[in-house]
Amino acid sequence: MANEKTAAAPDSVQCPVCFKDFTSATINGHLDICLLKGVTDSSPSTADESGPPVKKSRTGPEAVIKPAASSSSMASAQSPGVFSLFQGNRGKPPVQTERNGLFAGKQSPGSAASKGVKRLLNEEAELGAAGTETLRSQQPAPASSGQGLKTAKRLSPRTLFAVDKPLAEVLRPETLEEYFGQNKVVGEQSLFRPLLDSQEIPSLILWGPPGCGKTTLAHIIASTSKKKGTARFVTLSATSTSTNEVREVIKQAQNELRLCKRKTILFIDEIHRFNKSQQDTFLPHVECGTVTLIGATTENPSFQVNAALLSRCKVLVLEKLSVEAMGSILNRAVATLGIRIQGHDSTNPKDEDQTDGHRQKKIYIQQKALDTMAYLCDGDARVGLNSLQLAVQAQMSKTNLLAPDDSPQEILVTEEHIKEGLQRSHILYDKAGEEHYNCISALHKSMRGSHENASLYWLGRMLEGGEDPLYVARRLVRFASEDVGMADPTALTQAVSAFQACHFIGMPECEVILAQCVVYLARAPKSVSIYKAYNNVKTCLRSHKGPLPPVPLHLRNAPTRLMKQLGYSKGYKYNPDFSGPVEQEYLPEELQGINFFTWKPSDS
Repeated sequence: MANEKTAAAPDSVQCPVCFKDFTSATINGHLDICLLKGVTDSSPSTADESGPPVKKSRTGPEAVIKPAASSSSMASAQSPGVFSLFQGNRGKPPVQTERNGLFAGKQSPGSAASKGVKRLLNEEAELGAAGTETLRSQQPAPASSGQGLKTAKRLSPRTLFAVDKPLAEVLRPETLEEYFGQNKVVGEQSLFRPLLDSQEIPSLILWGPPGCGKTTLAHIIASTSKKKGTARFVTLSATSTSTNEVREVIKQAQNELRLCKRKTILFIDEIHRFNKSQQDTFLPHVECGTVTLIGATTENPSFQVNAALLSRCKVLVLEKLSVEAMGSILNRAVATLGIRIQGHDSTNPKDEDQTDGHRQKKIYIQQKALDTMAYLCDGDARVGLNSLQLAVQAQMSKTNLLAPDDSPQEILVTEEHIKEGLQRSHILYDKAGEEHYNCISALHKSMRGSHENASLYWLGRMLEGGEDPLYVARRLVRFASEDVGMADPTALTQAVSAFQACHFIGMPECEVILAQCVVYLARAPKSVSIYKAYNNVKTCLRSHKGPLPPVPLHLRNAPTRLMKQLGYSKGYKYNPDFSGPVEQEYLPEELQGINFFTWKPSDS
């Protein structure tokens, strides 16, 4: 067999299964088909019995390879062993990749799938290795378990609402044209869009609130990678993945890059759940390009992602979806599901769909209901789509879907149904995250600007989001001295009283007490002279060169005879003994005459 092997071209790659040479552009397609050929040839009905015996295949206890007559049969028999390079520990559950689906199930020799594989192999033999990519491009894409939009369009509304998956997962976009609300990041004029189109994707950290499209953007990148065959896509979740599993995926990526010259894109959902040591696992492999890391997080990467890993990744900030973007997403969902908007003319062919010889009910939804949903979901597409699903399912379950006399009936989803299914029991607020500091900063600045309505609003955002009222009260005490100060000295008394009242009463009764204090502080005159003067004192002390000056002797206390003999308290003028102002120095000699209310660091 070695005598038959020809010299490889400089840019050629050898197939590890059949040991033939292929170019970098055709090796991926050939390798997939060559591995399939090995699985098919190992079937008892296709094996040749005219050669020496070979070892038993390790793909399963019942799969036995009969004697082969040629070197190609030998290569086919060895293919399961070669393919084990891409497999992890067999005791562990397989990682989600696009290749796993090709080898997940066993096909009987006479099945349609097996015949299709044989027919495909015959066509490849006729076309040659140069036509492999063209042949692969004509194959139908594997189904994504009913999650794609194409699958959704083939199903009726009744079927879609009967599946066990949330509507947000069923209608997840697969292309950037169906991806709404993030034009600043992936719009036509954005810097990142050409990189996506050319599949030159750098390592990324996707940061944004829940439901803004982080996971969807990762799935779009995966879908594009599958179609073009440029990269292998692996999905993991930091909430359920161990460090060993991550190392196993990286090992597979190294084999994939070495043998197939194909990159691996690793998507880590909720990457902030990994601790520092777990995040350090990615550092050398992201650095050398073994994997392209895409991490998704709802927390500020500056605090939750290691600085070393952050420096190797590009941070994309995804914003909360606007009302207009939510309207586009809901309209797309309504059109896909074949739901009519009340008062709008529609010729949607799904309206006339029939199931089991019966005509389905027509489903209508009010435009006002869609508008209300777009406003109430708080920029969370997942909440909006799942609420639409809940509202329609509730109305469909109230009556039989099929009329007994086959006459079409109508279902109407109103604004009240949407409000009932989308009860806002929570507000986007994280007491331990960035939103906590954002809201308290907004409250502080609103009171400083004497805007009492904005101050009340931000107070409500914090309290309704579950913030500790004593934390807010402590901040008000600070504000009373920092921003009101001597302009209204009683403000500090008001703030301390509010803190004590909140401590005595607690929520929810203390919310009105905090509201009263917030409005008082917002309306009070402002003065930051005390705040600035004390900051000047701190700056003066920290910038002083050499040892600090000693306390003047006449200001020192002299409780003992020795201290009096040393000059302590000598020359001190007791102010109550004088009827008028007393001329006396109270600062060290080198600071005499300084005014911290007007002093600047440059004066020192």
